[in-house]
Amino acid sequence: MTLADSSLRAINMSLSDFYNTHSGFKTRIVLDVRDSKETVVGAAASALYLIKKREVVAIIGPATSMQAPFLINLGNQSQVPIISFSATSPLLDSLRSPYFIRVTHDDSAQVHAISAIIESFRWREVVPIYVDNEFGEGILPSLVDALQEINVRIRNRSAISLHSSDEKIEKELYKLMTMPTRVFIVHMLPDLGSRLFSIAKKIRMIDKGYVWIVTNGIADLMSLMGQSSFEDMHGVLGVKTYFSRSKELTYLEARWRKRFGGEELNNFGCWAYDAATALAMSIEEISNVNKSFNKTKNISRNDDIGTDLDDLGVALSGPKLLQALSNVSFKGVAGRFQLKHGKREAKVFKIINIEESGERTIGFWTSKVGLVKSLGVNQTGINMSHSSRRLRPIIWPGDIILVPKGWDFPTNAKKLRIAVPKKDGFKNFVEVTKDANTNVPTVTGFCIDVFDMVIKQMPYHVHYEYVPFETPDGKSIGNYDEMVYKVFLGEFDGAVGDTTILANRSTYVDFALPYSETGIVFVVPVKDDREKGEWVFLKPLTKELWFLIAASFLYIGIMVWIFENQADDDFKSQNTADKMSSVFYFSFSTLFFAHRKPSESFYTRALVVVWCFVLLILTQSYTATLTSMLTVQELRPTVKHMDDLKKSGVNIGYQSGSFTFERLKQMGYDESRLKAYDTPQEMHDLFLNKSSNGGIDAAFDEVAYIKIFMAKYCSQYSIIEPTFKADGFGFAFPLGSPLVSDISRQILNLTEGETMRAIENKWLLGEKSCLHSTMTDSPIQLDHHSFEALFLIVFVASLLLLLLMLASKLYQRRQRNPPSHRLEHHANAPNDQYDNEDNVGDGDEAGTNEHHILEVKPLLVQNQPLIESSEGTIRHRHGKKLTSKTIEPLRRVAQPSRMNSV
Repeated sequence: MTLADSSLRAINMSLSDFYNTHSGFKTRIVLDVRDSKETVVGAAASALYLIKKREVVAIIGPATSMQAPFLINLGNQSQVPIISFSATSPLLDSLRSPYFIRVTHDDSAQVHAISAIIESFRWREVVPIYVDNEFGEGILPSLVDALQEINVRIRNRSAISLHSSDEKIEKELYKLMTMPTRVFIVHMLPDLGSRLFSIAKKIRMIDKGYVWIVTNGIADLMSLMGQSSFEDMHGVLGVKTYFSRSKELTYLEARWRKRFGGEELNNFGCWAYDAATALAMSIEEISNVNKSFNKTKNISRNDDIGTDLDDLGVALSGPKLLQALSNVSFKGVAGRFQLKHGKREAKVFKIINIEESGERTIGFWTSKVGLVKSLGVNQTGINMSHSSRRLRPIIWPGDIILVPKGWDFPTNAKKLRIAVPKKDGFKNFVEVTKDANTNVPTVTGFCIDVFDMVIKQMPYHVHYEYVPFETPDGKSIGNYDEMVYKVFLGEFDGAVGDTTILANRSTYVDFALPYSETGIVFVVPVKDDREKGEWVFLKPLTKELWFLIAASFLYIGIMVWIFENQADDDFKSQNTADKMSSVFYFSFSTLFFAHRKPSESFYTRALVVVWCFVLLILTQSYTATLTSMLTVQELRPTVKHMDDLKKSGVNIGYQSGSFTFERLKQMGYDESRLKAYDTPQEMHDLFLNKSSNGGIDAAFDEVAYIKIFMAKYCSQYSIIEPTFKADGFGFAFPLGSPLVSDISRQILNLTEGETMRAIENKWLLGEKSCLHSTMTDSPIQLDHHSFEALFLIVFVASLLLLLLMLASKLYQRRQRNPPSHRLEHHANAPNDQYDNEDNVGDGDEAGTNEHHILEVKPLLVQNQPLIESSEGTIRHRHGKKLTSKTIEPLRRVAQPSRMNSV
């Protein structure tokens, strides 16, 4: 059964069901069926007959997008609404006729569902295969836009005529097999689609590695293709129109199968059913409107040259019917019927996986969320990079479950021609040698080993050969920019070597991820700047630290003065000059731990202990730093910053053929001051000559080359600031090459493992130890910040000792001067040699005028001379050392206020 037959059945059922449930309606639609013979001319003749001869108020049709343009213009001229349920080409919108109404959506509604599938599996190239007519071409503009949004390239297009023979279709498919792309989007109707897939299976294109996606042009009509088509399309994905499972749809499908012997109702039948219902409701709404035609005869018409279009009438009911159709809304079998801009909107599509037993739903696409496994589940939080997980498991062509990579080398493909640069220096990266007998080139180096290892780890085999970018006599053809441009022109399939990733080069080729260190630096000679001169002993400490130490010695001397002045009587008896010399000599002698005289004060001894601890750390640090300055070689760059190079106007070196030459000119360096070199040895020789003899005083190159240079001359050169941005070395391929993403992924795997380290050790051995040698810009000095805690300890300890001394002195003073009270004199005590009072008591006793005569007895000290101090102490001299002992003060006779004779 054809699509037209099933659609007519659906229209008849719709009108029958509608008027059975709306028996009170005043109007009835009478169908006037005309067969278009499935041709454009037949459709045009039928429509003209219906409008002119039958004066119909509306036409349900046409069946195809090819038949639609003439009917749309005819309906616009006669104001007869053209209602289509199967003309889905987006190109029909360009006719801009208000009398063309689509009760379906156009094909552009599904392109985002297709692009979501492609993006979820990270395919980078596709090939559309479409029927060569208005229906097939109509989807292309929208499809191209949708694919560009996700950065997917359409490498080729394949248009197949509806009348093509099987041989021509087979030839076209063989042509596609010779191309690397393996993702095909098929947009055509089932009759041509079944032939296409039958031939594709025959030539083994429905096999492992291929991806086929069909639009709803085929997916919606799978029931019309037969069981053999399912076998031919095993593993194909499809985007199918989705209808929600309403009770109206379920009831209609049951009656349809019952009436037509188990036949399945397709989506176009549902749209035709709803179209008839909408038209019946709209006709009833304008039941009072005149439905005749306004015919205008052309009086000057000549029958010999006239046509049937000359006296075509205008339907008086057209505007009102159009308005009614635009406003009608109801719940149909295909979902909510409501027109927007003359057509229905599609917000959900079903994603199917075709198998031999039939189709299987693997997910859905919605305009709000994208791909989901099932409807009604909130999956907005799923990361788009894992959107393939939103679909159920898929059986791919070849009956595999592993996702195809989407491209492969063609069956008749030649080896990839990979260009490698011809270098005269820095051959650690790339070196091209030729056999003296066979003249066969051999390519080696760090970059070559990395590329070989990357290709070896690819999930598929890649055939390639290295082609040196050189002339027959072994000279380089051009610089790296020219080599990259040859890849763009197609003379090479890629470029491998120490090719730096640059913005201007990326406009011609696609680079894989970089595999080397990035950055461009200046390198300059260094000089031995060991400290020399008569004042070198002051260099280990900064000026601030010297001042702080001097102030600390002064502070310690003051504190010793205070403590000793309270405890040592000899110190008190000295004059000021002697006191100062004694104190500061004692303070500075602690520096060498040469202080000999013991302190009389406990507080001095405690402070000296803390101070000697600080001095021990200071002297050890000073000694170590001074030793380093006098003995260790200090290499410092002759120039500290790039700005110094500009000011001095010295010559700058660059590698021949490198982009650094243009970068230096952009930075403002005079071209006459730029000198080229090819090898590390040549670079070193230029440094030896210096600018005054035609050499250089600095070189500007990438970090990778500088590492090779420094591996040999690390003790003589240094890298200065700043470091300029560069993306490192990368492999170049033509724009859109599918190899780029796979190679980039393998580079990541390589650089994160131990293999890259082994390759670096093989070709770049010895670089790390040299690069890690530090070049100092200034001598290492000890500053006051390093010893702040030590000086703080001394300061706090001295203050605590001072406070403790003051508190002790105050306590002793209070003990020696108790409150006044009556003193009793024990005259009869045999052992009393002197009184306990210094003076005569006051108070009441003072007023008695009694005279107290004290008897002074001699105090004998055996064998020791006595020295009486002013404070009433007796001091004994033991040799040269003085000791003191406090005794009771000698009682003197107090002079009474009034002297009386005894």
